[in-house]
Amino acid sequence: MNSSEQSNIQISPAELTNAPELIEFIHPFVEDRILLPRTETEVDELIPNGFIAQRDGKIVGFCSLEIYSPKLGEIRSLAVVKSLQGKGVGKLLVKSCVELAKSKGIREVLAITSSEEFFQSCGFDSTLPDEKKALFYPTSGERG
Repeated sequence: MNSSEQSNIQISPAELTNAPELIEFIHPFVEDRILLPRTETEVDELIPNGFIAQRDGKIVGFCSLEIYSPKLGEIRSLAVVKSLQGKGVGKLLVKSCVELAKSKGIREVLAITSSEEFFQSCGFDSTLPDEKKALFYPTSGERG
């Protein structure tokens, strides 16, 4: 993102007053199966540890940190409007969530994603320094 584009983007903590606009904002991402559907209650739960990116007073990005324990948090519901994808807005949002985690003493932040390269560019890795990996077991559907 060039400096004039970056100066037009404001990152700020999300507020409950943003909920109606956030629900509207994430709707196309849900329709495109990029984000999971969120109820109003779920959006309200994401907001206290969430950040919005705004341009000219309009939401153009969102990301939240879900805190599971003093040891672990997760990046949730990261979305940026298509016209600003690849221009650093997502990185600013992720950085805000990581900084929040650090300020709360959370030791690790994970991201479950289909955009592995993006998160690697933000400093995430598939293994922890002591070679630990997250493994998942799907509880729905058949296992081969």
